[in-house]
Amino acid sequence: MSDDEDEEPAVSLGEHTPVEGAPLARVTSRLTWPKEKSEIDRLEGDSVIRTPDGPRELSAVLEAVDETYFQRHQEFERHVRDVIGTGPIPTADE
Repeated sequence: MSDDEDEEPAVSLGEHTPVEGAPLARVTSRLTWPKEKSEIDRLEGDSVIRTPDGPRELSAVLEAVDETYFQRHQEFERHVRDVIGTGPIPTADE
């Protein structure tokens, strides 16, 4: 980049908009694997995660997950996403 070019980003980043809840990956990174569903619920069940339908308590999501044991965090996240879906996460302003 030369000195005479603008120092602003090429893409407008927009204003900071708060998003309620934690990313699922942040919650799963705090755990060690393998892990039973009941142990995940005990340790992180009160965590609020981001979902396309708005923030939800992990404990409520786990009730809809049929699997009871997860070898790896990827397996756990896949089952949770099967319940909560994927897509844009609403901001606090929406």
